Amino acid sequence: MNVGAEDKATGNKESITITNDKGRLSEEDIKRMVAEAEAAAEDDKKARQRVEAKNQLENYAYQIRNTINDEEKVGDKISAEDKESLEVAIKDAIDFIESNPGATKEEYDEKYKELEKVSHPIFTKLYGQAGGAPGGGAYSEEMPTHDEL
Repeated sequence: MNVGAEDKATGNKESITITNDKGRLSEEDIKRMVAEAEAAAEDDKKARQRVEAKNQLENYAYQIRNTINDEEKVGDKISAEDKESLEVAIKDAIDFIESNPGATKEEYDEKYKELEKVSHPIFTKLYGQAGGAPGGGAYSEEMPTHDEL
């Protein structure tokens, strides 16, 4: 690259040629670095998915724990047997997380499903008792229809 400069007051002109021959990467080096970056991107994606699955399980477990311990909302409406079932499932999930830091995404997903298998029927039953189930409860009164549309 050629660069030139001129001092307008004195009229002095100078120019310089800049070359970059030293420290250049070869075409092979560039291809190798791109391949390494692509391989690392796939590993990063898998690691991110694993961490997301772990966080999802952990958040779900603590969310359930907080819900069943909230005496004003759910804690006083849940049976002792159901609460104990949930506490055992939560403890199992949290123990799994703590004792298996290198677990795979699939293992975390499986534990999530196990926790959901215990919690979902219990919360569905509570929701139905609270009048939120379809076909009964707070919103089962005559709802306006919009057939004229």
